[in-house]
Amino acid sequence: MLPKTLALIDDDREYSDGLSRYLIERGIAVDAFADSNELLACRDPYRYDFYVTDLMLPGVDGVDLIKILRMRTNAGVLVVSGRLASDTFKQVVTAGADMYLAKPVQFEQVEIAIEAVCRRASPESTQHNDWFFARRDALLVAPDGAQVELSDADVILLECFIEAQGNFVSRDTLLQRLGRTGAGEASGGLNAMIFRLRRRIERATPVAVPLQTKSGVGYAFKAPLTSR
Repeated sequence: MLPKTLALIDDDREYSDGLSRYLIERGIAVDAFADSNELLACRDPYRYDFYVTDLMLPGVDGVDLIKILRMRTNAGVLVVSGRLASDTFKQVVTAGADMYLAKPVQFEQVEIAIEAVCRRASPESTQHNDWFFARRDALLVAPDGAQVELSDADVILLECFIEAQGNFVSRDTLLQRLGRTGAGEASGGLNAMIFRLRRRIERATPVAVPLQTKSGVGYAFKAPLTSR
């Protein structure tokens, strides 16, 4: 789920050109602006379905730009910036941004973030509890857009949960897919993997962790989980 139109506001010409081409190839009509004043001076700056903006911009500062957009549109707003001050995340979220990614960032990560924001905002998603597994980037995206980095073992576990479609996966099946042998030691290692994955999710998002354990049976991912 991607927006039809998008405004990209960034004064890094090389980055802006590259990301524009990438998103256009995915069917999005992109207009790029070198600074915030250029966007605000265009014929209708509030017509776009989505906005991707830097913070360190010529003209109106990125945080102030987000505030201006929020007064006129409910479109998705993603911040992609190299500003790493400790209060940056709080500033952009308070201003009205939907998500924040720190540069350097891969174009595909930007696409995943845009898709996550659009999916959450869609009127078709009534429960807003879908999780997304990006295999190639080894990322788990929570319903609120938070991204959880996955280890190689985590990726295997998520693939098993995708196949199970919400049902429990036995410990033996998980251990076999992980290539683990030796019942006692392997079982303890599996417990540790699930625990670490759960903790990483908890640190990344306040959304309830959908990993469930059933004694003597195995584990399940009890929330809608899609992948690409």
